Amino acid sequence: MIETTFLALGLVLIVEGLVYALAPSLIDQLLVALRAMPVESRRLMGLLAIVLGLIMVWVAKTLGA
Repeated sequence: MIETTFLALGLVLIVEGLVYALAPSLIDQLLVALRAMPVESRRLMGLLAIVLGLIMVWVAKTLGA
């Protein structure tokens, strides 16, 4: 179980690091766009990301990961 947690966190850090390394100006644009969004929209995006993540973890576990 702990191995899976470390694997998942490592993959997240790799993806996050790639974005910062390959497209730092895109991060600036994204932050500007996020500041312009209402708080409720950002909250909804976060909740949708959580639900999508849970579904992906459930599918992965169902497939034998």
